[in-house]
Amino acid sequence: MTPNVQLVDYPILYTFRRCPYAIRARMALAYSHIKVVQQEVILKQKPQEMLLASPKGTVPVLILADGRVIDESLDIMDWALTQYDPDGWLCTELKDKCDELIYSNDVWFKPILDHYKYSQHSNNYDPHYYRNEVKEYFSKLNLLLKNRQFLLADHISLADVALFPFIRQFYMVDQQWFAQSEYKYLYAWVQFFLSSELFLSVMKKLT
Repeated sequence: MTPNVQLVDYPILYTFRRCPYAIRARMALAYSHIKVVQQEVILKQKPQEMLLASPKGTVPVLILADGRVIDESLDIMDWALTQYDPDGWLCTELKDKCDELIYSNDVWFKPILDHYKYSQHSNNYDPHYYRNEVKEYFSKLNLLLKNRQFLLADHISLADVALFPFIRQFYMVDQQWFAQSEYKYLYAWVQFFLSSELFLSVMKKLT
């Protein structure tokens, strides 16, 4: 969280529609019924107001009505859920397991995902290499989902929403492969969120 900026009527969210970090922040804010003014960021023309609030220059950035700035997606999610969490997403009794899953996703899986996405048009691209790299990780998630619909509980938790936008991106590279893979429970989990009203609502293009 960074220092205060000028006061605003509603929280302002600087976002980018397809960014997985921004998606999970938007999902938490929408779930918590927090009204925000969204500003879609053009990555090559970042608004000066956003950079003044958060010099690191990455989305999402949330400027609260009292001027405080939250510029990490997980911090935005935590803040939103402390305001209103009707279905118990925070799962405080499972915090250690939740933190472990999110750490694995953000620190270990994200770099592999980026290579899988961005190198697919290069001459030496080998999708099998990246799929093999995530085999153990996806198998672990798939096993967690074998006997329940969600990763840590019988209801959605912070871990599900924090991980979903990233697993979605891996899925989007080759949807047919993912659908036919051994990760049938993980695939069903992805499909659940893809068709959820919550996800669809936060993916609408801003007018």
